[in-house]
Formats: sequence, structure tokens, C-alpha cells
Amino acid sequence: MNLLICPDSYKDALAASDAARAIAEGARRADPDITIDECPMADGGEGSLDALLGATGAEKRSVRVQDALGRPAEAAWGWHPESRTGYIELAEASGLQALSSSERTALDSTTHGVGELILAALDAGAERLLITLGGSATNDGGAGMLVALGARLLDADDQPIPPTGAGLEGLARVDLSGLDSRLADVRVEAAVDVDNPLLGERGASAVFGPQKGASEADVARLDAALAHWADKAAECLGEDLRDAPGTGAAGGMGFAVAAFLGGELRPGIEMIMEQAGMDERLARADLVITGEGQLDGQSLSGKTPIGISRAARAKGVPVIVLVGRMAPGWQAALDEGVSAAFALADGPMALDEALERCAELLADRSENLIRTLQAIGR
Repeated sequence: MNLLICPDSYKDALAASDAARAIAEGARRADPDITIDECPMADGGEGSLDALLGATGAEKRSVRVQDALGRPAEAAWGWHPESRTGYIELAEASGLQALSSSERTALDSTTHGVGELILAALDAGAERLLITLGGSATNDGGAGMLVALGARLLDADDQPIPPTGAGLEGLARVDLSGLDSRLADVRVEAAVDVDNPLLGERGASAVFGPQKGASEADVARLDAALAHWADKAAECLGEDLRDAPGTGAAGGMGFAVAAFLGGELRPGIEMIMEQAGMDERLARADLVITGEGQLDGQSLSGKTPIGISRAARAKGVPVIVLVGRMAPGWQAALDEGVSAAFALADGPMALDEALERCAELLADRSENLIRTLQAIGR
């Protein structure tokens, strides 16, 4: 049997690579001769850089940048010299996971560090940039990134504004004369795991601001600031992209990438599957095992197991999903190419125990799955 193992991470428990390793361990316990292709995945959120590095063989590099609060930090990025491609994960520089709950501030955080990662890729000679936009701590509409790349955001007195969500309130003019000229010759693509527009009830501030520390009053203020940002961007560029799907990703970073860098916004799972050569991997596979922390009705909106199962269905390959929790609505996945789904718990257990035993439980489920298939002659 040729088994393709391509899980996402299991939040707070296992990275995707560790999950793939555990599933493979269980499969080999059942069948030492099984042929296994491990391909850890991500959907554009946290862990996407590691998935891309593993899938493409790109080099992992690091650079000193500003974090979301403007403090010095080390951030990783990926470089693939043969294709001249730079891989950048927003969360490496401006991620929510790096901040404690008391540090989270949607008003005063910045994507400046993401711009510094882009500069590092340009310095290496990048001709293509793939940027994943999940897991941000920011709501600055990508203003910080643009400032790092040489743009000037000026107030009514022609003085620079702070490149933050709150800072955008004082914006009078966007000056792109100093924007790094190398960007004109670079193809930019951004992986988004949401399709939200920049503004309104489904916009960046209303939907994602609260998890970044925004109060109800902050959300209204941030939405107004991003609307002002979109107005000034339209004046500068002659084009208004505020309503485009995905522009609300990462606190409006999707807007900045599309409007100012000419970037294409793509579903994250599709981009990462493409980079991983998923079509070729599926052509060799007899069975796929994927999974992540939870399977529910929302999984159909760009999550890894569904992206994998849709691609596998087109190739006629069965897909088994192993998840920490099967929540209401999970059955919708059965219409998207999922053959069956199984929760990991082997009995009543507290969440802490389930997280601690995640690798063990994955291996056990995988072993029993392969043994079942052997018993019925697959």
C-alpha cells in the first residue's frame, strides 16, 4: 500500500510534521512494508512556513526584525534559490502567538516586521514571493509592511504617522516614491485562510479584532481607520479593492498586498498543495490520511482536510481524517471527498490529557486503521 500522510497541526498539541511522524509510526506498526509519503500541510495559518519548507526543500533563514509591538525579534523565512522564491509567514514577524494576552493590542500593533522579511527576500534576489497571512496580531491594514518597504505615510503636516491601526486615523497622504523599486519585478502571491473583505460586519476589525485585544469601541475605531486607509489608498492608486474577498485577512494585510504590491490573494491550502506537488503525490497514493484539531461545518471554508479531500476525490483516492474533536456539522465533510473521520480519544479524558497524548493517540488510530484495511483485504 502507498500511504500519503498530510495532516495540518493539532493546535496546542503537535506541529504538522510531528503529527505526520506519529501517523506514520502507527501505520508501520501495522505494516512494516507499507510505503509512506509524509507531507505535513497547512492552510495559510501558523505553521505554513514549515510546511512550505518541508514540501519544497527551501532553505530556512532568519533575520532580525520588529515584532508586532516594535520590539527586536528573530524571524524565519524560506529561500529556494533554484526558483528564486522567497517564502514568508506573517506570523513569524507579527504573530499573535508571540504575545501574551495582556500584550495584545489591535490598535497599536504593526506589520513592519513582515516588510523586513520581504526586504530580506529581495536582498537574496527573489523573483517570486509567497506570503502566508494567518495568525496575525495586527490590524494596521499592512501599513507597517509598506513603511518598511519604503513607503511614507504622512499626516497633514507631512510628518510620518505611526504605522498602526490607530495611527491610520491621522493619515493625510500616501507617498510611494520611496517604495523599493525591486518589487516591480517580483511576482507576489498571498495565501489567505479567510475570504473576508476589509470593512464592515465581516471585515478585518469586526471579525478578528476582538481576538487581538480590541474592545467593542476599538473595533468601531479600527474599522473607521481602515476605511480612511482605503480612501487614501484609492486616491493614491486610482483603484479601490476594499470589497475584494480576502482583503480583510490578517488585519487588512490582504488589502495592502493586493492594492500596493499587486499581489494575488489565493486560498492558502491551494497554494501550499501546489507547492507540495500534491497532484503528483496523490497519483501515487492508494490512501490518504489527513487531519487537524477539529472537524466541523466551518472546515469547508479552506481548512486542510477538506482541501486535501477535494483534491483526492478528483483522483479517486480515499481519504481518512483523524481529528481531536468531531464537532457539529462534521458530516458535511463527507460530501467533499472524505471517506470517513475518526476522533482520537480512546475514552473519557480531560483536554489536557488529550493534548499531552496526541501523538500516542494518532499512532494508535493509524495502526488500527491500517489493520482494519488489511483484515478486509485492502
